[in-house]
Amino acid sequence: MPSASNAITPERLIRPEILALHAYHVPPAAGMVKLDAMENPHLLPQSLRDEIARLVADAAINRYPDAAAQQLKAAIARVSGLPAGMEVLLGNGSDEIIQLLALAVARPDAVLLSVEPSFVMYRMIATFVGMRYVGVPLDKDFSIDLQAMLETIKREQPALILLAYPNNPTGNLFDSYSLKKIIEAAPGLVVVDEAYYAFARDSFIPHLAHYDNLLVMRTFSKLGMAGLRLGFLAGSAAWLSQLEKLRLPYNVGVLPQLVAAKLLEHHDVLLAQAESIRQERARMLAALNSVVGVRTYSSEANFILFRVAKAAQIFEGLKQRGVLIKNLDGGHPALADCLRVTVGTKQENAQFLSALQDTINQLA
Repeated sequence: MPSASNAITPERLIRPEILALHAYHVPPAAGMVKLDAMENPHLLPQSLRDEIARLVADAAINRYPDAAAQQLKAAIARVSGLPAGMEVLLGNGSDEIIQLLALAVARPDAVLLSVEPSFVMYRMIATFVGMRYVGVPLDKDFSIDLQAMLETIKREQPALILLAYPNNPTGNLFDSYSLKKIIEAAPGLVVVDEAYYAFARDSFIPHLAHYDNLLVMRTFSKLGMAGLRLGFLAGSAAWLSQLEKLRLPYNVGVLPQLVAAKLLEHHDVLLAQAESIRQERARMLAALNSVVGVRTYSSEANFILFRVAKAAQIFEGLKQRGVLIKNLDGGHPALADCLRVTVGTKQENAQFLSALQDTINQLA
């Protein structure tokens, strides 16, 4: 047995930058109106659920999945309108794809660049793989500071740039001119993360054939498949054939492949739900703008960022009233007093708005 001074502990073996991290926190939500995770709140039509049940009942779960997932990839290419010659790489959610991209370019001293505030996993995954992370602050209105971005690109020479479009947690869609200038200036790979594409008015998929250093990443989680954990990366074979070497075998299981392919046969149903969410988003923005002391930010995602005094107390007051949203206060200086609410059903949104007004009144 080793002595106490020579004990084999995590602190002795694990890299210090990993020890310094905090795990991605998912709060318990049992019994709550759950508006914290940007999920689609709508169930599928019963007839479609019945189709899926029959499909799952007959699934060969005793066998490994199709490693190439050809049926699912073809469905994704069809519904996404990929330009000719572009291919698809599948991931267990987009998080796995981000990690795969970072692993591929993580040479010594390589830089992963993004904007701040943005998706926290960009910074975390850079740390996982040993890359240096550089975040360029957004303007006060959360738009891209193009001059600062171009100067940082020139100085840092990033191997990988990740840009959420629309951005999370702010909800806004960056100026497409700025993104094009960033792609043109980048010495490395630029990945446009379109996790919220179903709720936005623009996409960079049509531009894939115009830039040899551009890839577009999407997830189906926000469209109604969060439980399937399915994301994809679209781009040229030149990139994807290399990235495929890093994808772990059978990373997308039998059931996610079967169910996702079936759902994409009914893509119109999912898009109709997305349209309903967009309409509810507009109603929620109008309602929030009528609440004294609340400042909202425009959104092209399925959530709304808003700023309110005593945000941490408001967040706790909502929880006490059975409504769970996301507290961003303290996560980044630009997000002081900010909360983020997912657009739910009409009933869920009404419960949130009532609980918010009640909490504000109590704290006044």
